[in-house]
Amino acid sequence: MSKKILIITYYWIPAGGPGVQRWLKFVKYLPDFGIDPIVYMPENPTYPIIDRQLKEDFSQITILKQPIKEPYQFASLISRNRTRKISSGIVPNKRKQSFFDKLLLYIRGNFFIPDARVSWVKPSVSYLEKYILENEIETIITTGPPHSLHLIGLGLKEKLNIQWIADFRDPWTNIVYHKALKLSEKSEQKHKELEHKVLNLADQIIVTSPSTKKEFSAITSKPIEVITNGYDVEQIEKQPLDQKFSLAHIGSFLSERNPRILWKAIREIIKENPDFKRDFELKLIGIVSQEVYDTIKEFRLESFVKNLGYLSHKDSIIEQRKSQVLLLIESDSEETKMILPGKLYEYMASHRPILAIANENSDIKDIIIPTNTGVFCDYSEKEKVKQTILDYYQLYKGNNLKTSPIGLQFFSRKKLTEKLSQLL
Repeated sequence: MSKKILIITYYWIPAGGPGVQRWLKFVKYLPDFGIDPIVYMPENPTYPIIDRQLKEDFSQITILKQPIKEPYQFASLISRNRTRKISSGIVPNKRKQSFFDKLLLYIRGNFFIPDARVSWVKPSVSYLEKYILENEIETIITTGPPHSLHLIGLGLKEKLNIQWIADFRDPWTNIVYHKALKLSEKSEQKHKELEHKVLNLADQIIVTSPSTKKEFSAITSKPIEVITNGYDVEQIEKQPLDQKFSLAHIGSFLSERNPRILWKAIREIIKENPDFKRDFELKLIGIVSQEVYDTIKEFRLESFVKNLGYLSHKDSIIEQRKSQVLLLIESDSEETKMILPGKLYEYMASHRPILAIANENSDIKDIIIPTNTGVFCDYSEKEKVKQTILDYYQLYKGNNLKTSPIGLQFFSRKKLTEKLSQLL
């Protein structure tokens, strides 16, 4: 007999972006391990990105939906573009924030704690309490962000004393945009109190990186398991490589990830190497902040940009496999050292070399180097960035630019789901 678990998530089909992939794939494979997943999601969510091509056969999976009231729905009546960016975590550069930007951030940070989906907590607890009792569900899983979903788990735990697993795809008070929310001292303290309560009342914590585990271990003695994101076997035909020497960044390119050392290194190579200048192309796929565009223009690289905008997940995978080199950029801060973006694993599975630039203590380094999938550079290593690009370019010229990954099987979605099933 299958074990029934209830998964409480905000992001689900047709949401685009990385937030939906983790539990979409867990739900896909959990039945293979004797677990019957039930998904609870909003009936009318405000997704900043929609992916109409994202499909899985979930005809045998129970999907529960309840209405949600979100302030973004009303704020977008004033400025849809700004609201969409802030709701997706893209915070305008502090120097370039308009009055409306500052107002949105202040309201978001101080009136909606922990986030703008907090009004969904009480009605969800009320609805799910009845459903859990009627359907004899023994385990619930909450996944955030948005971290207000963990408050649904908290409410159900207090009412039913049910087995509760809290999955953190990203940190809470240490997430990169937290400091940008213009929090009052009282609001900051409220965030910390809620984070502490969730971490200490959940029966099991799941995180996506070793550094997040270390951070949370200082707050709670509850068991914490690292289950990273991963890649799935995509049914996509073999793709011809780009004729140009393409460096491709796929995903949101935020202001705080703006790698000036990369732009400077490329500019120098272009000045020194006419062949590189002729062959080079910078592919940008996804939402790109204005500050990144401005810096690209500052280094006179705009004529080399091929901007494809937001693509579906399937089309993004296709572009990954066509690109000569894949760029993985994280900001140079202690807060982001624990971020292991979901695209990292899809990059690895694409068998295209990765050029990663991040904080010197980043967990990314401990994935890329052992798997032999690329080169890691920190923000003090501009010359290493430059030499890596030149090395990759020479391999490209010799039609020998490829990778020989090691141990990728441990990051497959099915293998990771097996690890999750053992916890359950």
